[in-house]
Amino acid sequence: MKIAKFSVLLLILFIFPVALAQLKFGFYKESCPDAETIVQNLVRQRFGSDPTITAALTRMHFHDCFVQGCDASLLIDQTTSQSSEKTAGPNGSVRGFELIDEIKTALEAQCPSKVSCSDIVTLATRDSVFLGGGPNYTVPTGRRDGFVSNPEDANRILPPPFISVEGLLSFFGNKGMNVFDAVALLGAHTVGVASCGNFIDRATNFQGTGLPDPSMDPFLAGRLRDTCAVPGGFAALDQSMPVRPVSFDNLFFGQIRERKGILLIDQLIATDPATSGVVFQYAANNELFKRQFAIAMVKMGALDVLTGSAGEIRTNCRAFN
Repeated sequence: MKIAKFSVLLLILFIFPVALAQLKFGFYKESCPDAETIVQNLVRQRFGSDPTITAALTRMHFHDCFVQGCDASLLIDQTTSQSSEKTAGPNGSVRGFELIDEIKTALEAQCPSKVSCSDIVTLATRDSVFLGGGPNYTVPTGRRDGFVSNPEDANRILPPPFISVEGLLSFFGNKGMNVFDAVALLGAHTVGVASCGNFIDRATNFQGTGLPDPSMDPFLAGRLRDTCAVPGGFAALDQSMPVRPVSFDNLFFGQIRERKGILLIDQLIATDPATSGVVFQYAANNELFKRQFAIAMVKMGALDVLTGSAGEIRTNCRAFN
């Protein structure tokens, strides 16, 4: 495990040195030496009672980093005088904030005003992925928290579930991430779920045809119609049988190659020439998927970060100091 973890670290440093130069491995070694252990222990405790926290934190990290960088702007609560990314449409179902609060409280008691909320999200996500069966990887720290949280930014930037493959690759490409990164990060859907509103049209009335999406397995379409006949229905994005929505592995890619993608974009990456080859590679090699996922997560975690004297270290992750 240690050798694999070290190999991933070397790959990351080789392919993405510029952004990582702003961060540092072991940043809190002197200022808060137990920081990563405190995060890890609290995430493990939460995972023991709620394994779906892996999907929740991975989604939170993604939604935070791709909107003005990894600066914990998503954690800010709306007030009468302060807007918040939390209220944006794409963030309506983001959860896990109370765990971040719990971690922050523990860190403030141990090391006041030392560990940023943005680093807490990054570390907690990493730990939850590993607990869920995903890769064990090292992340650099030293991020600082931002001063802006604007719902319009999130509504404008975050991609919808019906985005095209071309749009998806452009979205990631604009952040310096390639097709291997994009497909690997979508692989996090192996532990995710979606509410019926995000996909029921594919099972009932695809693009106004009155018929299911012909690219969807017809038996799956039937099951989804039954699922969504109940108010508040949802489905696991990884349709491995038996359904295992909290097992972080590459089975998701095999499922979408069998026409069992729930979200339209998941199904599209399995058939589009620009991404289908990568899907095939990940479906065939779980270790390759996990290695590339780790690389993509570290790259994502370095997007437009605030370091040095920029930003602040919040004492409460829900409010600017």
